[in-house]
Amino acid sequence: MDPQTVLIIMTLMMLANGGVLGLVHRDLPQALRPAAVSWRIATLLHAGGSILFAVQRELPPAFILPLANGLVLLGFTGYWRALRQFYGQPDTPWLLLPSLLGIAGVYWFAAVKPDIGIRILIVTVAWVSILLGSVFILFAQAQREVAISRRVLAGIFLLVVVFTALRGVYFLLTGVRPDFSVLDRFSLINVLTPMIAAVLPVIGTTAFLLMCSERIRRQWERAASTDYLTGLANRRTLADTGEKSFAAARQKGGGLALAIIDIDYFKSINDRFGHDIGDVALKHVAARLEAACRGAELPARQGGEEFVVLFDSADAEQALAAGERLRRAVADEPFVAGALSLPVTVSIGVAILQADDLSFESLLRRADKALYAAKAGGRNRVEVAAGSAGI
Repeated sequence: MDPQTVLIIMTLMMLANGGVLGLVHRDLPQALRPAAVSWRIATLLHAGGSILFAVQRELPPAFILPLANGLVLLGFTGYWRALRQFYGQPDTPWLLLPSLLGIAGVYWFAAVKPDIGIRILIVTVAWVSILLGSVFILFAQAQREVAISRRVLAGIFLLVVVFTALRGVYFLLTGVRPDFSVLDRFSLINVLTPMIAAVLPVIGTTAFLLMCSERIRRQWERAASTDYLTGLANRRTLADTGEKSFAAARQKGGGLALAIIDIDYFKSINDRFGHDIGDVALKHVAARLEAACRGAELPARQGGEEFVVLFDSADAEQALAAGERLRRAVADEPFVAGALSLPVTVSIGVAILQADDLSFESLLRRADKALYAAKAGGRNRVEVAAGSAGI
């Protein structure tokens, strides 16, 4: 197959993928749409550059070569920008620098001082610079995102980087004829170049859509397991984790404790300042509790103004100390909302797993009784539950 036919086929595939992305991007969450739009535009730019390369013999080199290379370079830059948007990184005009320098260099060595060898070198350096920028972004997310689609896309970018670098080295070592053209049908590298370059807009677009799908799935999982207001674990997650921790603690003979935490006089905050301020107060307390938790301690919102913290592998003394730590974390920092500043405290009931606790619910009930004792005792205090009342 000759390079011109390959370029035309690859262009049609790019246009098809860009069309698919255009159809589905409206179904993506609002936060992902800018990245999807940038990826789609990049694919269309890439397709435009490819078709210009396919018809380059019909137009003057000084016009067609800078334009065709410029569209491909801007397409690669569009992928770079799309990844930055996907991961919440800000736009910067510096992203355009490799493309602009590459376009200027191609124009100079095509129209002013024709030199095919230097043109290839300039385009190689520009491609590698832009693609490595994308690779860096994808690899930088390895700690916070383990999606296979991210690794696949990083591999695709690396494949294009390696091929582009090897292609540049090949031409550097073998030299380039003055009449060389990317449409020469007897050059294997000319057939491979459009195929490798099209891997990003064709297969890469599929990987990008899979990344979007993975992001949406994780968001749904997070929404199902966390409280919508505070971001802490919700009642369902607390119950699931609590049951598992209870079973594990019973098997090893103890070590589980929990604290039920209630905001003191929370109703008066709602009555005096409104439910909007009350919601802000809930988020304030949740943030203080989360900041005070250590290791495997799990803070959760039970409902209303009530929170629960699970303490794994804690005895009575450690659980009481942990409860005091949580109480002080809230009491030591007043709640501030605009000009409003209020002292907020919590009452805490702590229960430690006993041999006759028959379920996680029995542990919660004992902690709840201790909470009522803390409130009856004057609030802003920690009370430890007495022996089990198994159910």
